[in-house]
Amino acid sequence: MTAPTTLGNELLRSAARLSRWASRHASFDVPFAQARLLALLDELGPSRISALAAADHSSQPTTTTQLQRLEAAGWVHRAADPCDARATVVSLSDEGRAALEDVRRARLAVLSPALDQLDGPALERVQVAIDVMNELLAAAADTPTPHPTRKDG
Repeated sequence: MTAPTTLGNELLRSAARLSRWASRHASFDVPFAQARLLALLDELGPSRISALAAADHSSQPTTTTQLQRLEAAGWVHRAADPCDARATVVSLSDEGRAALEDVRRARLAVLSPALDQLDGPALERVQVAIDVMNELLAAAADTPTPHPTRKDG
């Protein structure tokens, strides 16, 4: 039996490679960093800029710049945080959700031919893999994780 750490490493590596491959071969108009931020907003819901920067492992100024671009495109809305009027909460606009769906459709379009080449049993294993990944995500959400300090340099 393969050790859980080895399985975890291979799972993360394979999932990341598949995601990068789909993005690299897909044709969409949204710059990748902005698409990633739209997807993060879709996942997290309305969020403060500092929370988005932390979730994206980027600096707050970098996230602010990307959000300004998203706002200029009409893809996000900013509003005062109901808990602290000094802070801003960013959320997806309908246009932003549509732009994100365009990216997702483009990525699926490049993956679909490969999926079409798989036979029934292989497609069933893909479904099992999806189910297991969803179980892992649910377990991860319930498990406290350490937040290591990032060291630059």
